[in-house]
Amino acid sequence: MAVSIKQVALKTIELEANSIAGLASYINDDFEKAVAAISSAKGRIVVSGIGKSAVIAQKIVATFNSTGTPSIFMHAADAIHGDLGMVQQDDVVIVISKSGESPEIKVLIPLIRNFGNILIAMVGNTESYLARNASIILNTTVEQEACPNNLAPTSSTTAQLVMGDALAICLMQLNGFQSEDFAKFHPGGSLGKKLYLRVSDLYADNEKPKVLAEQSLKEVIVEMTAKRLGITAVVDADNRLLGIITDGDLRRMLEKSTAIDKTKAGDIMTANPKTIGPDELAVGALDMLRKNEITQLAVTEKGKYLGIIHLHDLIREGLI
Repeated sequence: MAVSIKQVALKTIELEANSIAGLASYINDDFEKAVAAISSAKGRIVVSGIGKSAVIAQKIVATFNSTGTPSIFMHAADAIHGDLGMVQQDDVVIVISKSGESPEIKVLIPLIRNFGNILIAMVGNTESYLARNASIILNTTVEQEACPNNLAPTSSTTAQLVMGDALAICLMQLNGFQSEDFAKFHPGGSLGKKLYLRVSDLYADNEKPKVLAEQSLKEVIVEMTAKRLGITAVVDADNRLLGIITDGDLRRMLEKSTAIDKTKAGDIMTANPKTIGPDELAVGALDMLRKNEITQLAVTEKGKYLGIIHLHDLIREGLI
């Protein structure tokens, strides 16, 4: 019988979606206790598992760390061969398992209990050894795996992942984790840059083309050619911005005017141009460029001309 690839994919999505929806009934008092225990922990959060659950544990650790909850991953098999030494007295331990009956888990649990740490079980079988010996139970039971043989961890690992995300987001809210905090932990990524990178970080390295209003068209062209930004500012003697001239302004002027030798910078400039301050976020400059369909902005402070920020600066930083 021919297999419909689309139907198999849709069935997989349906089964996993149902598994996630079913988690709503497991957000109970134990879930609140787990959030409270993690939030008040003086130590770190140690997340452990084996097999596919270990992979999910690593992702949960990554999410915790990036959202302000210090965490480490401990593989359950490695834990019973020495890595258990990473668990400190004030740590909270989360052990993830679908069955809660894996041999490694059965060896690990008594050791954690002997240490006296709070043990949170994220488990798909609430009657299991892991569940019976845990301080707090996070139920991630699913009715059916997406695997056609109901064997390969699919729906169950998706449920674990979502339960971990639910914990992380609750902790963010409880701890008042803000966008500024997020930026501290993501300084090298585009997400972080959107939250901390400022105009002053970008324009300072650019050329700063400028001419006086009374300078000739030839001088305008020489300045724009030398500075290679496709724009020049027009300023007064006190360096106050009067306007800008772009490549487009020059082309339009040449189409209309024949008195080129008499044309001054002030005659063809665009007065009152769009500007941005040096302390504004770079992503704010990007928004202005997009809304106004332009590629450069003059940077000013209290009316004084400081330089130019270009669309290419934002592309180079990965903001687009």
